Amino acid sequence: MNTQPFRDPYRQGRPGEAARQAAARILSGPHLSVLSTANPDGSPQASVILVKPDGDDVLFSTIKGRRKTANMQRDPRVSLLVHSLSAEGELSYAAISGAVELTDDPSGAFHQVMYDLHMGGATPPPEPGAERLIVRLRPDRVYAPPAFTS
Repeated sequence: MNTQPFRDPYRQGRPGEAARQAAARILSGPHLSVLSTANPDGSPQASVILVKPDGDDVLFSTIKGRRKTANMQRDPRVSLLVHSLSAEGELSYAAISGAVELTDDPSGAFHQVMYDLHMGGATPPPEPGAERLIVRLRPDRVYAPPAFTS
């Protein structure tokens, strides 16, 4: 019988640069992204979103008045989970945390860029009266678990 205490291999992730490289690799291929913000009462709010890497930063689009937008305007600290959906079946993810900056996108041009990138150039659905914003996540911490070995 094994009497050694369990040592969680995921307690410490990959070192900083290796974690950033893992996140960049995930973002460069098919992936799922989930943004977490904090509601006014401190409870979490999560949204599946489409993202685009921009150097070390991550960009996405949102609309004024949405819960996640109001949360980010009140408290710019967010966490973004990116999960690989690679065809090779690699199971990997990274958590990117940092502060966001929101800027106006009056023409919605960036929203179309995201549709070009993630939806094969489809035209976004009409959004009468929507005020689009571009969100820039500037990472201050990236976590990626150690590579799985069997």
